Amino acid sequence: MRLQDKNAIIYGAGGAIGGAVARAFAQQGARVLLTGRHPDVLDAMVKEIVAEGGQAKATQVDALDGDAVRAHADNVAREHGSIDISFNATGIPQPGIQGVALADLPLAQFQAPVHAYLTSHFLTAQTAARHMKAQGSGVVVTLTATPSRAAAPFVGGMAPAWAGVEALTRVLAAELGPYGVRVVCLRPDAIPETATIDTVFGLHANALGITTAEFTEAMRARTLLRRLPTLAEVAATAVYLASDDAGAVTGAIANLSSGSIVD
Repeated sequence: MRLQDKNAIIYGAGGAIGGAVARAFAQQGARVLLTGRHPDVLDAMVKEIVAEGGQAKATQVDALDGDAVRAHADNVAREHGSIDISFNATGIPQPGIQGVALADLPLAQFQAPVHAYLTSHFLTAQTAARHMKAQGSGVVVTLTATPSRAAAPFVGGMAPAWAGVEALTRVLAAELGPYGVRVVCLRPDAIPETATIDTVFGLHANALGITTAEFTEAMRARTLLRRLPTLAEVAATAVYLASDDAGAVTGAIANLSSGSIVD
């Protein structure tokens, strides 16, 4: 197993991507420490993972609360001996955030994702970095999306937020590399099987005056593979990047766009 006996903290584990990655990590032998704002969702995931033979524990943690993030990480390190992987998949509701032209977007709605995504990634990565530097190993995994690079309309502050997370990833990789700590980023295009993207596609379709089905087909058609990525593909890539098999990979942004972006 690629992640045998690794301790992995998952922030935003109650979401589609966070949950998929948590399950994949557990299947590969990691002990997954699930965090999020909704304990009922996290508890259900723990039961599912344990029923499949994995190791999981849930704790209610707001990734925007630095004290809570640090206290939880300290407890994980104290109880299990190390923090080997930190993955942040936290998000915010998208109505009012996407689907509105920048010229018409209120400042508060523009700032919301910039604050939420950059702050949570900074706090969780900083906390993990302090533990990983001391132990001389570890992997921090961040999460963005293709508007960080693409000229996409109606994404509001999401594009600069994601671009900022990618810049943060590179800086952290430069600072932590000498300590044996890697920092990598997943950048998928939209994943239609998630509830968030179903909502987002509806917002964009409404802004363009077309149906959600028409917008979804347009998104598929713009990729080289003529399809969008799946949760399973994103989770499998996260497993690889967090594993020792990717030991020479750091500061990298994994392009999971199905070819909507070509690096």
